[in-house]
Amino acid sequence: MLTLFRYNWQVRADWFDWSESVPTEELTRQRTGGVGSILRTLFHVVDVEQAWILQGLQGKPEFHYHYEDYDSLDAVRNLSDVCSPRILDFVMNWCGDLENRKLDDFTYGEVLLHVVAHEIHHMGQLSVWAREVGREPISANVIGRNLM
Repeated sequence: MLTLFRYNWQVRADWFDWSESVPTEELTRQRTGGVGSILRTLFHVVDVEQAWILQGLQGKPEFHYHYEDYDSLDAVRNLSDVCSPRILDFVMNWCGDLENRKLDDFTYGEVLLHVVAHEIHHMGQLSVWAREVGREPISANVIGRNLM
């Protein structure tokens, strides 16, 4: 599971880097599908990841950040940089006993898989939008990322 989180974080970092050369108006432009814009989608994947893992799976009340407080590329990247080490700590301390533990109607294992798949889904949306902007999207290839 750690490999998939590391993959997502590498791809996310690549999207942050990619976004630096895109005009802000393109990053914030409302688009069809997803949560509406490139920047809002990047924020959304960070927020959903932390809500499930730092809140739900640790028995804390659900908490979501507000996009209006993180409405710049630097702010979203910084939020990701703050949350990711805490999520890494949780994933590194994962043990098989947690796999079938229940959180509402889900197991912890299902939640972790959902969080990984959720981000991959949204990175696919970013790829479509990148082409709409006339730019090459970030590679989704796992091979060559030195994850193992």
